[in-house]
Amino acid sequence: MTIPSIGSPSGVSATTCGYCSPPGKRSSAKSAVHAAGLRANQLSCEVYQKMIDRGWRRSGTWCYKPDLKASCCPSYTIKLDAHNFKPSKSQRKLVNRWNRFVLRGNQAESKPSKSKEPTFSLSNAIHAAEVSFSPTEAREHRFETILEPSSYSLEKFELYRKYQKDIHNDSGCTPSHFKRFLVDSPLIPAPIPYPSPPPSHLPANYGSYHQLYKCDGELFAMGVIDILSSCVSSVYLLYDPAWKEYSLGKLSALREISLAAEIRAAGVPGMNWLYMGFFIYSCPKMRYKGDYAPSYLADPETYIWFPLEVCLPLLEKNRYACFSQPDHSSALPSTSMEIDEPPRPSDDVLSKVHIVNGIEDNKIIVIPANKSPYWNTQDIRSDILGCIAGLGEALAQEIIFYLG
Repeated sequence: MTIPSIGSPSGVSATTCGYCSPPGKRSSAKSAVHAAGLRANQLSCEVYQKMIDRGWRRSGTWCYKPDLKASCCPSYTIKLDAHNFKPSKSQRKLVNRWNRFVLRGNQAESKPSKSKEPTFSLSNAIHAAEVSFSPTEAREHRFETILEPSSYSLEKFELYRKYQKDIHNDSGCTPSHFKRFLVDSPLIPAPIPYPSPPPSHLPANYGSYHQLYKCDGELFAMGVIDILSSCVSSVYLLYDPAWKEYSLGKLSALREISLAAEIRAAGVPGMNWLYMGFFIYSCPKMRYKGDYAPSYLADPETYIWFPLEVCLPLLEKNRYACFSQPDHSSALPSTSMEIDEPPRPSDDVLSKVHIVNGIEDNKIIVIPANKSPYWNTQDIRSDILGCIAGLGEALAQEIIFYLG
């Protein structure tokens, strides 16, 4: 039985940009992000895959799609080809350095050998220091990773509180905020179609997960990821700042690349990608995602993928870059806080976009959007139209809008 995807549309709104505005500064035309929103009650993993392919992203159950043309710091969806990824020398050194720490502790690092470096396998190297992969090997520290469905624990919250306080100067976080942000998920788990039982460390289902990193029993980092039909999607990473010297953000990215490649190797040929969130060229600290290759950016108008190296020259010259139609690019700053009225699809399309009209015998009763009593309320109609514009007409027909 197909479980429907359901969400409450929020239309398009303008909020303060977190990349070019100091904390607490009020939005202005030059520092605003325009985005469509959807509060998702539940989403199939297939529907969410289609959403992120159109530039959507989630924070808990809140899904949003920035309007790149109207925003001050355009955020382009970036994905990495995990199957064809070849780690750079610095990335290999990073993994090897971590493995030396686990196996030998803080002893002085040995001098590099003059002999030829052996063939580097990312998946082998990533797992080399984990106790579950080499339980009998002598080691200075017990390092383990645990991939588990997204859930709350006091241990996770304490790590989050420490991270927020030391990295983001936020001392007021609460368990409820942590749950809303990094635990709650609208994704409906579904079996991954392995042709035969996979290795025990690989997930059985698509859905939302926490990747726990523990050393000597202590939780020191946690990656929040979604595993979808075509990708591992990186949502967030938090870590104990005492461990920052090991470049955990880079290590976790390499581990997530390996995870996607290992699921593919276990017989799921569609699992090709690591989605790394947004690539924001106007923010230098967000350009690091381009260090992983081969990577691609989604065109903001056609949603066709373009190699990053093709996109960079346009991004260097323009605030807003359109890769499919370079003449649509613009070097001018965004100029208005006003929200444009969303386009109205044809009545034929609107008749196929459904709104919850009631529940009878545990069944959802739906009604076409333009036949709903809500349609006559201008603000609600704008919310529906804004969400349809962000989703696209075809995808909007796969989500039931709830307006209760």
